[in-house]
Amino acid sequence: MEIREQLSDKLLDKTSKKCLLDIEIYKQRAQMYSQIEGAIGVLSDMQADKSYIYKSKTALELGISFHTDSVEIDSIWEEEMLKKIHPDDRLKKYIHELRFFNLLDSIEPEFRSDYAVLSNIRMKDKNEEYKAVKHRMFYIYSPDNGKLRFALCLYNIALKQSLMPEFMIVNTVKGEIIVKDKLDYKSILTHRELEVLKFVGEGYSSKQIADLLFISVNTVSRHRQNILEKLKVNNSTQAFKDSFY
Repeated sequence: MEIREQLSDKLLDKTSKKCLLDIEIYKQRAQMYSQIEGAIGVLSDMQADKSYIYKSKTALELGISFHTDSVEIDSIWEEEMLKKIHPDDRLKKYIHELRFFNLLDSIEPEFRSDYAVLSNIRMKDKNEEYKAVKHRMFYIYSPDNGKLRFALCLYNIALKQSLMPEFMIVNTVKGEIIVKDKLDYKSILTHRELEVLKFVGEGYSSKQIADLLFISVNTVSRHRQNILEKLKVNNSTQAFKDSFY
């Protein structure tokens, strides 16, 4: 299963007991953050499988064109944003979102709001050149069914353009880094595994990767399994920190 498919399976709320949180309140909050911080704000509703995108001047810098200040899309995935992220960073972003979900799923509900994801990613700008972007993500859980209801993502141009991609899960209340990305893919994966990883990050299926690399689908599947095992082994020893599932 693709990493993004795994994320969708975990994130989307398929329970019969619906969350009663007022979507309009959270849309207003997302828009406020976008305006005050000069960020692109994305509020994803896991119950409705929709996203609400609020632009600022940052959108113009990244060459993202919206005809209005806000856009509603029928998906929790903001494709126009995601396709601008460097393929390597996009894959790592998905992996760390899975980690974040697993972490919050493992702790008491009253403490979940203490945590956030902070990351520095590369995104293409209006000149089709990669620019360092600060990405932050927060989860809002339902008090009615205990499931994840909203995810709020904020995208800002980073202050230091030389920043290397880095992904962290932090406790914002205590000011502590809970999980810090220590994956060095080039040192732990073979050349062929890196090739497969790159294509996976670009959204190719196993069949497409097999055709591109002139190998069998079974070989691609074996490489993908090896990649997951190696990344898990070479990360934190705590299950929720090194698990992709």
